[in-house]
Amino acid sequence: MTMSDRREPFRDRQEAGHALAAVLLPYAASHPLVLALPRGGVPVAFEVAQALDADLDLLFVRKIGLPGHEEYGLGAVVDGAAPRIVLDRARVAEFGIGTPAIREIVQRQLGEIARQRRLYLKGRPAMPVAGRVVIVVDDGIATGGTMRAALQAVRGGQPARLILAVPVAPPDSIADLAGECDEIVCLMRPSPLYAVGAYYRDFEQVEDQEVIRLVAQAERPGPAEASGE
Repeated sequence: MTMSDRREPFRDRQEAGHALAAVLLPYAASHPLVLALPRGGVPVAFEVAQALDADLDLLFVRKIGLPGHEEYGLGAVVDGAAPRIVLDRARVAEFGIGTPAIREIVQRQLGEIARQRRLYLKGRPAMPVAGRVVIVVDDGIATGGTMRAALQAVRGGQPARLILAVPVAPPDSIADLAGECDEIVCLMRPSPLYAVGAYYRDFEQVEDQEVIRLVAQAERPGPAEASGE
C-alpha cells in the first residue's frame, strides 16, 4: 500500500493525475491497462495513462440506489461481458427491497451504461484485462461501495495484478478495499472525509464532451494503422 503525506488540495484532476503517475511510474515497463471510472475519474486516469505510456479504457459502474432515495447505495452494477451485480444484502433486507425491484433498477442502470458506452467509446467493447497489470483510477473515494463492485468485477477478469489508484480517500474505505486488490496508491487520507471535492481547488463537473475528447486522444493505432497499411 502506497500513501503520501500530502496536505494541500490538488489544483484540479489533471494535477491529481500527474501526482498519481509519479508514484505509479515503476509499472510503466509492464505496459499496464488503466481503467477510469467515468466521468470524474477520466481526466485523472488520462494523465496516468499518458505518463506510463499505457492503454486507457473506461470501467462503467452504476450505483444501485434505494428507491426514492437513490443517493443511498444498496450496491452497484458493473459493465462487462457478463455484468456483475454486487449487493449489500443486509441493507436490501433491512429495507425489504424485493428481487423484482432490484432487477428493475439493474436493468435501468445497464441501459445507462449502454448509453455511455455508445457515447464515449462509439460502442467499442471493453479491452481484455486477463493477464495484464490493471490500474483502476477514480478522482476520489468516499464510502467505497461502488469501487468495491468495480474491483470485484475487474478481479473476475483475472488480471495479473490489480492496483487501485486514487488521489484521496478516507482510511476506513482504504482498509475496506485492501482485500479487493493487490495494491492501493492513495495520496491523501483525510479523516473524516466530508466530500471528495473539498480536496480540489477546481472540482467542476466533467462533461460528456471532455470524456469523449480524452478517450479519443488516448486511443492508440492498431498494428495495421501504425504501419500505414
